[in-house]
Amino acid sequence: MPAPPVRGRWRPELADLADALLSLATTALGLGIAIAVVEDVGVSGPWPVVVAAALVAVGDLVLRAPMRLLARSAGAAGALLVGLLAQVATAWFALAVVPGITVGSAWGFFAVLVLTSIVMAVGRWLWGANDSEYVVADVLRRARRHARRTRGAAPDDGSVHAGLLVVQLDGVAHPVLREAIEAGLAPTMQRWIDAGTHTLEPWWARIPSTTPASQAGLLHGDSSAIPAFRWWDRELGRLVVTNHPQDAALVEKRLSTGDGLLAGGGTAVSTMFSGDAATSFLVMSRTRAPGPDGTGAGLGPGPAFLRFFASPFVLARAVSLTLGEMVKELYQARRQRIRDVRPRISRAGWYVVLRGVSNVAMRDLNTSLVAEAVVRGDPTIYVDLVDYDEIAHHAGPTRPESLRALEGLDRVLNVLERAVAVAPRAYRIVVVSDHGQTLGATFEQVEGRPLIDTVRALMAEPTDGVSTGSGEDWGPLNALLTSAFSSKRAVLGPDASPEATRARSGAELPDVVVVGSGNLGLVWFPREPARLTLEDLQERWPGLVAGLAATASVGVVVVDTRERGLVAIGAGGLVLLERDAPPEGEDPLAGYGPRGRADVLRAARLPNTGDLLLVSRVTREGHVHAFEGQVGSHGGIGGAQNHALLLHPTQWAIDDDLRQQVGDDEILVGAESVHVQLVRWAAAAGLRP
Repeated sequence: MPAPPVRGRWRPELADLADALLSLATTALGLGIAIAVVEDVGVSGPWPVVVAAALVAVGDLVLRAPMRLLARSAGAAGALLVGLLAQVATAWFALAVVPGITVGSAWGFFAVLVLTSIVMAVGRWLWGANDSEYVVADVLRRARRHARRTRGAAPDDGSVHAGLLVVQLDGVAHPVLREAIEAGLAPTMQRWIDAGTHTLEPWWARIPSTTPASQAGLLHGDSSAIPAFRWWDRELGRLVVTNHPQDAALVEKRLSTGDGLLAGGGTAVSTMFSGDAATSFLVMSRTRAPGPDGTGAGLGPGPAFLRFFASPFVLARAVSLTLGEMVKELYQARRQRIRDVRPRISRAGWYVVLRGVSNVAMRDLNTSLVAEAVVRGDPTIYVDLVDYDEIAHHAGPTRPESLRALEGLDRVLNVLERAVAVAPRAYRIVVVSDHGQTLGATFEQVEGRPLIDTVRALMAEPTDGVSTGSGEDWGPLNALLTSAFSSKRAVLGPDASPEATRARSGAELPDVVVVGSGNLGLVWFPREPARLTLEDLQERWPGLVAGLAATASVGVVVVDTRERGLVAIGAGGLVLLERDAPPEGEDPLAGYGPRGRADVLRAARLPNTGDLLLVSRVTREGHVHAFEGQVGSHGGIGGAQNHALLLHPTQWAIDDDLRQQVGDDEILVGAESVHVQLVRWAAAAGLRP
């Protein structure tokens, strides 16, 4: 392998001077306008403003080295504190010591700080610059200087000094990206496709089509330990929730073999699992657990955060625009209500804050962290951008605000493309989503009560064959179940009364647990030591299974049997999933497409899956009914939620042996297949053994 580029002695060049003058001019303009607006701060002329801007730049340069030393030992939280203090101290010093500038109060100073950042952001927008580029401007300048003062260049053949950058666009379906491209909202990705450098293909996200399952498959090549976004773990005797750091670490421990996608020096940014990365930033599974070399503990190494937190006006800009995003959310939610857009859900509460943070502050921070990793030359980098997914859950997958969020993610790709252009490696960018989303009114909106209330009502009903919970006559279906699966044996033997079971399992456990992952619903009976069969359920709650299957918003109920394996039950019939037998009555899986049976069968055999597995019906319009409060949902099957995307370099083709037939297309099926393909590409590029 050729020797890496050799660093030469740095000599200032014309480009360096141009960078410095542009930075000085934009800072001075922002300061000048802010000072003119704030009453408590005055200035005698333009030159004091220019001098103050120059002092801010000099102060930033002087403080970088000591701040990095402090951040190295203090971590991300320390970097935030150090960065804030540095920004405030530098700006305060500049405004306080320059003759001709007077600051009347601390509030006036902070107002100038905030207004300067806003003016600079607005100015970049009016100029037509990418609103995310300012966040990494300093990183790009350093990378360009490094490239100019090094002898030689990284080869661009994808095999020597190569790099792999994987950007996950959370929740973006393949057809939605196509729609955004046609609407002119994704010009960066459209340019890549039109130029022939990248190819856009769909891949199939199996049940559970959730971020934890798909990301575990993408990063670790195994999602078998994840039956839903949250689930009841009988061994632990509690609910496991994957976006809790402790539980994410538990799941990764069960899945990781040490040879994940990012093994061998990779970097993970804002992911749920680490992919066995050497360095991790904001990775849920490592928030409390240290990584292999100890650097992954907490939120990540502090120095990388420092560039974002300490750069003059960057953090103030992020905070200001975050507040602006929250105001925009309130306006857009009100617009939906006034126009009576349907289906819709409430968009109040903490979601308003969450949208502001995810769409501005976290997006900017992630962009900064990835750009740092790119110019640092980390071999493999993976980042998850959740902006679109959060908005689409509450507004709808193809509503205007959701597509605008996708437009913002396209701008991030443009910024990262510029970072790649000056990186020490020949990076290839792969864009992937973990699943899509499907529109639809929620189960509670259609049925008038949540799934847990429906389950409890059916468990409490008399056994007369009439469901008061759903309003449907499910007597014939119950008769079919009784005749097909009649048995008087008890799963726990002769001492299987509810009282005996409760004493054996512990009265502190709930009698029933119901969770929703989009339009995938799971039901457990935690006081039972093992999964209940259909026969057991018919004996204890004769109206439960048939009543759920006959509920209008439910498409299929899957349950195990004692002797005939898994059975999928619908309102008009049933089918044995593990036997080659025709349906009895109507096939309940007929409306779920060519992958319906295979996906439901796999999901119902995952460890820790529910005693009952439910999937909502798919309407004639292709809508589903989420068992949680989401108008755009994913987790089950139906609509665009299973049609994930893979935008990959054209020179890296998808291997034929990994493709499977799905309808008329041959595509990758399951996140594990995408993982295998990514690993093969990385190995071909010399990034893995």
